Amino acid sequence: MVRVSSERFEELVRDAMEGLPDQFLSRIDNVVVVVQQRPTRAQMDHHGLGPNETLFGLYEGVPMTVRGSYAPSMPDRITIFQGPMERYCDTEEQLVEQVRKTVVHEVAHYFGIDDDRLDELGL
Repeated sequence: MVRVSSERFEELVRDAMEGLPDQFLSRIDNVVVVVQQRPTRAQMDHHGLGPNETLFGLYEGVPMTVRGSYAPSMPDRITIFQGPMERYCDTEEQLVEQVRKTVVHEVAHYFGIDDDRLDELGL
């Protein structure tokens, strides 16, 4: 287990977002990225996860591939969960990599890539 301050964790998330390739970063619109200590029970229940399962991140919104004439009034939301990642990682280097992977994974959901395809891609 590794622990970092909330400020440091937010910095890791910001760095991961800024590290996305420009062709993706420039197409992200109306999305807020937030950090929470842990997922809520409602978030876990909504995704069919039990109390012993882990959730590192969550995309909540309408993926670009199904929007059509969708005109959002509220932004889509990507939430990155600090606590589960800290418990999973043994070093800060591992934490940096897990944050990066999770950010990429959730941004991929924004672009309409499902979990099966992400598994095929190793994400």
